[in-house]
Amino acid sequence: MGSGSRPGTPGGTKPETTVTTVSTTSQVTIGCKAFFEKDNEIRQAEILSIRDKAQKRNIQRTADDAPLDNDDGKVEYEFYVHYVEFNKRLDEWVPDSRMRMDKPVTFPKKKNKSTNAGQHQSARDKRRKTNVGGSVAAANAPQTPDTIRHDDAAYTAPQGTFSKEKEIEKLRTQGSMTQSTSEVARMKNLNMIEMGKFQVEPWYFSPYPIEYAYIPTLYVCEFCLCFYSNRTQYARHRAKCTLQHPPGNEIYRKDDISFFEIDGRRQKTYCRNLCLLSKCFLDHKTLYYDVDPFLFYILTKRDEKGFHIIGYFSKEKESADNYNLACILTLPQYQRMGFGRVLIQFSYELSK
Repeated sequence: MGSGSRPGTPGGTKPETTVTTVSTTSQVTIGCKAFFEKDNEIRQAEILSIRDKAQKRNIQRTADDAPLDNDDGKVEYEFYVHYVEFNKRLDEWVPDSRMRMDKPVTFPKKKNKSTNAGQHQSARDKRRKTNVGGSVAAANAPQTPDTIRHDDAAYTAPQGTFSKEKEIEKLRTQGSMTQSTSEVARMKNLNMIEMGKFQVEPWYFSPYPIEYAYIPTLYVCEFCLCFYSNRTQYARHRAKCTLQHPPGNEIYRKDDISFFEIDGRRQKTYCRNLCLLSKCFLDHKTLYYDVDPFLFYILTKRDEKGFHIIGYFSKEKESADNYNLACILTLPQYQRMGFGRVLIQFSYELSK
């Protein structure tokens, strides 16, 4: 197939992946695998989303759509890409100027319309049966700060599909152990988080309210974990916030290191904000259950300004399997300092 030609397959035949070259970036589609410049290297990446750079408007373009009308080159596109065989946390928006036009592009398979229609009908029938039975999955409900749910239990794969080897490989190449494809496909919705003196780039999607998505920086108070969309609001909050430590009981102290125990039922807002923050760095963490059944143990470091959060682990109040912890996280700015071992050891001590 020549340069710039439309990808496709003959009607009525089995669809196959098409490898070709393109003359403009307006010809690529969602699902394409192209080559992009990254850190002075050329890496192959899969395009997960396309948007207009100026308007920040997403463009839903698949292999069945016609090329975008951009002959004059006035519109600049951005692509959200996942680098092949690299960790999922490296996914990012890149300008179309970083795409290498001299490299081949792999287009996705075209979908068979008759097959898709049958699949959609089957999905509708399945949902209808589920609704009649009165068992509607809570995971399909929209999540807001008031309904955010805390789940530290692993997703259970359907029988016959789980493979330990595949999960290890998935963790190595994608940074994800979740077997829910809808969770894996979610794109990062935050660009930068500022907590105190640290600025941290999120790794994964977190269900913060939509008005906070895609802003340049999300400002998070490191004492109460409230979040704000601009520095002025954050500064006003810091001037009024009197909290200097997590809102719980200090149960351990050695030198400048302390542990605070927080009841999820009594401090719902703090614990929900903690779950939202931790989801930015834990791709396999899901948010299905509320925070009430959990206790949260916050590891902090004290200085003249207060007790700064380092990490935490959560634990079920009543665990049927006697697990010593449910979820554990050390914030990126404090990783590789041995705090992870401290969290794990402390969880074992509580279980004795």
